[in-house]
Amino acid sequence: MNAKSAILSVYGEYSCVWGVPELDWIMMNTKENRLDPSLLEPGRLDGLVKLLSSSRHPALVDEQGNRLDLPKPIYTQLLRVLKMMDEGRAIVMLPEDEAFTTQAAANFLGVSRQHLVDLLEKGEIAFHKVGSHRRIYFKDLLTYEQSRSQKRRKGLSDLTKKVSEAGLYDTSYEGAD
Repeated sequence: MNAKSAILSVYGEYSCVWGVPELDWIMMNTKENRLDPSLLEPGRLDGLVKLLSSSRHPALVDEQGNRLDLPKPIYTQLLRVLKMMDEGRAIVMLPEDEAFTTQAAANFLGVSRQHLVDLLEKGEIAFHKVGSHRRIYFKDLLTYEQSRSQKRRKGLSDLTKKVSEAGLYDTSYEGAD
């Protein structure tokens, strides 16, 4: 099996190039890193999920019978993708070093572009410039998103603790009549 047919292609025409005839149907009608389950035959994903879930040693086998065992992290991720697609969810694959424009990054975080630029200028999110344009790596957006979520959870926990200590937290509330 050559390297091109056995690896995941992120930038190619297809989202997934495994070189496995049974998975060729996944690549049909998928472009630009997106796998859309609505483009697939009903029941096809369910069969793959069941087959992969029952296998103890999943492998890729080429036309000559050469077998390549899938490493556990790749197997786990493939199974996860197939299960999500079986639930009707579209999958988009991005490398961590994918560079986002400020507008795309703002959209991803659910904030305005100006707020994102302010975060960049304050140094809260790492960025680099391409000419005069700011670019943010996907991994840096994920790092910021995790940090923001942790701060929010801590703030809510602290608030709940203060309200509880003040005796204002009503655990017997059953909703409005």
